[in-house]
Amino acid sequence: MLLTSCEKVLDKVDLGAANPGLVFGDSTLANLNLSVIYDQNLPGWAGQGNIGLNNVNPSNLSDECANTNASSLEAKLLEGSLQPNDIQDFGTGLSATNNYGKIRLINTFLRDANRGSLLQGTKNRLRAQAYFFRAWRYFDLVRLYGGVPLITKPLDAVGEDARAAAYLPRNTTAETFALIKSDLDSAIMLLPGRWTAAEWGKITKGAAAAFKARTLLYYASPQFNPSNNSARWQDAYDASKQAVTILSANGYSLHPSFDQLWFTESASNQEAVMITGFNTATGDQVRKPNGYDNSARPAYTGTGGGSWQPTWDIVSAFPMLDGKKPGQSTKYSYSQQLFYKNRDPRFDKTIAYNGATWPLNGNNSYKLWTYLEKGKSVERTATNTGFYTRKAINPTVATGDAQYVGTDWIEIRYAEVLLNLAESACGINRLPEAYDQLKAIRKRAGIEAGADGNYGLKAGMSQAEMLEAILYERQIEFAFEGKRFWDLRRHKLFESTLNNKRRRRVEIALKTTGVPADFTTTRDNVNLDKAYTDYFDVTLKDIDTRTTLKWDSKYYFFGLPQQAIDNNPSLKQTLGWPGGSFDPLQ
Repeated sequence: MLLTSCEKVLDKVDLGAANPGLVFGDSTLANLNLSVIYDQNLPGWAGQGNIGLNNVNPSNLSDECANTNASSLEAKLLEGSLQPNDIQDFGTGLSATNNYGKIRLINTFLRDANRGSLLQGTKNRLRAQAYFFRAWRYFDLVRLYGGVPLITKPLDAVGEDARAAAYLPRNTTAETFALIKSDLDSAIMLLPGRWTAAEWGKITKGAAAAFKARTLLYYASPQFNPSNNSARWQDAYDASKQAVTILSANGYSLHPSFDQLWFTESASNQEAVMITGFNTATGDQVRKPNGYDNSARPAYTGTGGGSWQPTWDIVSAFPMLDGKKPGQSTKYSYSQQLFYKNRDPRFDKTIAYNGATWPLNGNNSYKLWTYLEKGKSVERTATNTGFYTRKAINPTVATGDAQYVGTDWIEIRYAEVLLNLAESACGINRLPEAYDQLKAIRKRAGIEAGADGNYGLKAGMSQAEMLEAILYERQIEFAFEGKRFWDLRRHKLFESTLNNKRRRRVEIALKTTGVPADFTTTRDNVNLDKAYTDYFDVTLKDIDTRTTLKWDSKYYFFGLPQQAIDNNPSLKQTLGWPGGSFDPLQ
């Protein structure tokens, strides 16, 4: 977006020297300025880049994947050795690319757009998009730290008065969420329900409503709401209902295919509520690959890196075909040896495992083999866990072109809107409504309806059971989409889910006896059940070998970097951290 029509614009005016009156008297120039805000703030795949936790892969911060590098941020978080300066998202200096640098640009845009000579309707649409992204930035900050200083206009950059004015204390968490809600209400009021086909990807009224529902759901969750204030759940429910109403009126719904929804890249994708656009452009166009496809696929299939490797924990979590958890189904038996059999159809569309048929590089019959033979992997570059992530990996990409894949990232899917509604409905004890959303998600997934039409859900669940079922559904539906870490954190479930445990991987080894001599050349045609039963040993091993996981409860609100406090004497450190006195629950 940043460089759309760039040559024509630069022929007219030097943007670096343009004054606000000139820029915001020309809709093309104004939209070019707005495109910078989009480019700075839209997240990358799974929320990486431009938002949260130093841009690390959020899947490595939960039980989905695992980075075992002892010095990594992931290890420090999950092993309890994090220091205040390790989380740098607050910003520690003057920079156009940290959170407050981006907020300054947004505030400047809001001010100058209002002063320009464009038609009021054009101004409103421009400002509404900027309001959305200011809310986006403050949400990033509040979910990390709790309340932060709220700046709603560009501050003077020089002079002693400016320095004094910049010594702002932290606003309360309640005040921070109130500003987020206010900005999103303004965006909802002023944005269109749909843009033209050529403008697909811009923030819509429905995207603003969906994001508002997400933020208020966080505010109602135990991280921010330990006393379980029912009014917050009601607010989240009302916002979710508003989002569903607006989106439905504008043609949004669940995509019919759980896996193909990633490859419908136009306004016809009814599930894509908020996207980050990528492309495979060549020639004079600006190429913007997503990076995810290249890093996730096996390294030997092209230029991939195989760095999104599922743990056994997420692999074993998927339900059976009837929607029951493994070991709880009376229709489908489950065994560790034949772990892939009769699973929720989302399993095969999310997890690539030893012997799986996985169309890659245009080969629709390609089979993935990750087993060990005589202690050595049959892969040229082996997965560390025994698995790969196959969600949203484009099967048609030619060998060597994975680095150029431009599949768009869908930050907010309609499925999330429904599950946010389910969770907030559960929060106010409207359990039948929560059931409806879960059944819609499971029906689309391909889970069997069952005689009771509940798609494997237990009938007559209590409120606590329903919440557990919703979080379980989110774990499966959004696997490797960057949401699991945040769900565990906002519900304060790290201690019960991961602490004193070790994440696991699978080691699949070819037996030394009883295996046909020509297995290597005939394996693609061998019945997979027979291969696993007669030819493979399946062993679980620990990924976390140094220590069991030790998430520290103070990580539910991170400490500010010490340099930020040194720069601004009005800032108070977060309670629970050395010298902390700021209460993030206020």
